[in-house]
Amino acid sequence: MERTASPMSPPPPGARELPGARELPDARELPDIRELSDACELSDVPGLLDGIPGQRTPPPVRPPVPPPAGASTGPRARTRRRIPVPVPFTLGYAAVLAVTSYLAEHLDPALVYTLLQGSSTDVAHLVQTPAPVLAASALWVAGGFASPFTLAFLVVLTGLERRVGGARTAVVFLLGHVLATLATEVPVGLAVLVGRLPDSSLHRLDYGISFGVAACVGALAGLLRPWLRWPLLSAFGAMLLQDLLAFTDPMTDWGHLIALAIGVAAWPWVRRWDRARPPAASAA
Repeated sequence: MERTASPMSPPPPGARELPGARELPDARELPDIRELSDACELSDVPGLLDGIPGQRTPPPVRPPVPPPAGASTGPRARTRRRIPVPVPFTLGYAAVLAVTSYLAEHLDPALVYTLLQGSSTDVAHLVQTPAPVLAASALWVAGGFASPFTLAFLVVLTGLERRVGGARTAVVFLLGHVLATLATEVPVGLAVLVGRLPDSSLHRLDYGISFGVAACVGALAGLLRPWLRWPLLSAFGAMLLQDLLAFTDPMTDWGHLIALAIGVAAWPWVRRWDRARPPAASAA
């Protein structure tokens, strides 16, 4: 049954009007709700919908930042580490020493002695051709590639090159090699001049990498923690002092101690280089 709306009829005569009752306004007299919504916002009307909390404006959504080029993504990217950068100076130098050691072992002994004599940093060669002979003497390993200084060369120069770089490691090595050589050969030349040593001392056989390695040991010790630095210096210094006390080759043994002192004196520079070098693609 359909419902129909009919206008309200007036109350019958004699009916009492309820207290507080008011006549409802005509629907045509009510303002349009659209006009009210256009005139003001519902939230601006005081007392309207007080029990409903206001809506908060959501924060702006930022677009995701793309990863840098070459960076790996995914769950494996967190655990993957970069492979340490190789040490080109140490490895390249070690390859040269391996070649010269092989030649010294397999060539005719007379030819090998001639090559070593031509590479010797004795007083006569230092006076005539100082730069070529200083470079040539560092291409040979006294005692062959299996000598203890070769192992020390690989371990010490690798550690130093990873901390300060190949070029600066070469600088430390050359400082020890050149300065310790001059510090031991110049007194020999002066002693020959004053007649304290025979003229044959001007042609003594002197070659090898030991001065450069000793300087790098002293320099690397300055980059280590104290609990490792001082035992390393004590053990290496004690070995050099023992060789000096044996008095088998005092000039070379003094040169080792001088080279070690040169490496220790380079601590301010190597520490500055270590701080200035970026972290190892290193991870180093």
